[in-house]
Amino acid sequence: MSHFDDIREIVPVRIWDGVVARAWSGEQAALSVIDLHPDVHVPEHSHPNEQTGLVLQGTATFRIGDETKELRAGSTWVIPSNVPHEVVAGPGGAVIVELFAPPRSDWADLERLDPAPPPGF
Repeated sequence: MSHFDDIREIVPVRIWDGVVARAWSGEQAALSVIDLHPDVHVPEHSHPNEQTGLVLQGTATFRIGDETKELRAGSTWVIPSNVPHEVVAGPGGAVIVELFAPPRSDWADLERLDPAPPPGF
């Protein structure tokens, strides 16, 4: 098993309609590149995984607990374990990178999509 991969070869999964992720993981954490389609709403949810992220391109409005903020390229966030959160992508969508610790085991059974290069790659 190689320690290397290429984002263009990672099979994307559909997290929600308009939310596509390419994820890879080690034993302790998973990293993902997520494409948020324009104006998509990721409904409020929570999970035991700590989640940190960075906007690479586009805009998105995040609500973490009781705090809401519009984010743009270069903005970061930290979502503690089990804190409710949601996001609405801006009119141009967004590409974000997120780290989950521990890895998201609940993504294993999600719908696999046809491979295509993610935006910007």
